[in-house]
Amino acid sequence: MSPAQTPKNLQRGWIIPIGGGDRKVRSSPILQRLVELSGGADARMVIIPTASQLETAGQRTADVFKELGVTNIEILDIETRADCENPEILEKLDAATGVFMTGGNQLRLATTIGGTSAAKSLRAGNARGVHIAGTSAGAAFVCEHMIAIGKSGGTPKRGMASLAPGLGLTNRVIVDQHFRERDRLGRLMTALAYNPFATGIGVDEDTAAFIGPDDVIEVFGSGGLTIVDPSEIEFSSMADTNMGAPVGLIGVKLHILLAGDRYDLNTRKAFPIGSE
Repeated sequence: MSPAQTPKNLQRGWIIPIGGGDRKVRSSPILQRLVELSGGADARMVIIPTASQLETAGQRTADVFKELGVTNIEILDIETRADCENPEILEKLDAATGVFMTGGNQLRLATTIGGTSAAKSLRAGNARGVHIAGTSAGAAFVCEHMIAIGKSGGTPKRGMASLAPGLGLTNRVIVDQHFRERDRLGRLMTALAYNPFATGIGVDEDTAAFIGPDDVIEVFGSGGLTIVDPSEIEFSSMADTNMGAPVGLIGVKLHILLAGDRYDLNTRKAFPIGSE
């Protein structure tokens, strides 16, 4: 599944995986930046709380956007695949300038929205300029290759991560969230060992990777962004390793980026804040 094709003379919207820690995100510049990109006070924000089982998840997020000056806010209670075919819901998705997916369980997002008209609307919207953000589970879901479940630990092991199809806004990256807080380097590297084409992005809490239409990532927030580049892997023992056993990887590149740093997914080069 490739990202939807960007219409001629238009620019793809930003893709914004956020590492979680929703209480911290409220006081950070991350959602402020999303609102600015989406039109400021004129933004038309759509909130999708599908991943969460908390009835208040959507309204809590709406309250934050109200504090940031947004008045046009829609909470879409998408609970079933039938909801994803509802013309009223699709109309609201098509009218959005910004979309925010809450945290929870990314498999709930994938099994409810994946392959539906709502998913097609989100993909087409991002291709024509709608900015789509997700925190925690929502962050994992933005990719084509989504980490569905996995175990903590610093060493990659066969079977440590299970992949499932995500929303498919980008096929350039695999995202893991709550990264340093939950010790997820091993499972991200395991996922990349299965698919060395993609770049791994480990997003700490209160941190976001703003992936621009030019495929350059800008870092916002108080934590770090771990970039794992498997493009020059010289050796991987994945194919010959037993289930649950450690996996050897040689030639992997790793970067730790902080607020203001950038990473170019095309050239696979990292740039510190203030550099050209």
